Amino acid sequence: MGRAYANRKDSMAKTAATKTKIYGRYGRELYVCAKSGGHDPATNPLLKALIVRAKKDQVPSHVIDRALEKASGGGGEDYAPARYEGYGPGGVAIIVECLTDNPTRTFSDVRLCFTKADCTLGTAGSVAHTFDHLAIFVFDGDDEADEEKALEALLEHDVDVTNTELEDGKVTVFCPSNEYGKAKKALAEALGEIDFDVDEIQFVPQATTVLAGDDRATMEKLVELLDDCDDVQQVYHSGELT
Repeated sequence: MGRAYANRKDSMAKTAATKTKIYGRYGRELYVCAKSGGHDPATNPLLKALIVRAKKDQVPSHVIDRALEKASGGGGEDYAPARYEGYGPGGVAIIVECLTDNPTRTFSDVRLCFTKADCTLGTAGSVAHTFDHLAIFVFDGDDEADEEKALEALLEHDVDVTNTELEDGKVTVFCPSNEYGKAKKALAEALGEIDFDVDEIQFVPQATTVLAGDDRATMEKLVELLDDCDDVQQVYHSGELT
């Protein structure tokens, strides 16, 4: 798979106009994750990983705590996931994931971004089939023995491993998104406490399209426009920017 998973926006912190946007996006994601899977990180591995990622992106503890308090209190906002699909320059496939309390507003905002960038917003399911929805773990590994140890542990726990890679001293494990919890438990039992470089679920393109010149500029414009939308959480695409 190479590093196709890196084609998504690596971190909202890189392009968000203000820290407030970053905090707000993490706050929403933490709230929804805690609401759906429980507000205790010890029993909700997705929430635990999200908290670690938020801290790495320098989200203050009070922002994290407030989101968890809202989720445990039974009140607060009523955010729902929304996913939009479309096409960028060169036919690049794009998935935009949002959390919204007003789907009509969010759809209008996302559609306007595509229009301004001269790109095309598609229908539900129009490009999702060209992506794999995968749990991805990246961690330090010195040699092939570390990769093999990780793979053996995953197989012993009946994890449906999609692929493993060893590159530049890093082991990367791909598995179906619904195997996330089982895979992480297997890695922890085999390798101990791991400081993951990547520990999340992403849409990974099955193939990529190289973008250069005007096509690259168009793709970057679209991503920047989407980044300015408060409801947008993540942008995934099959473009390879050169």
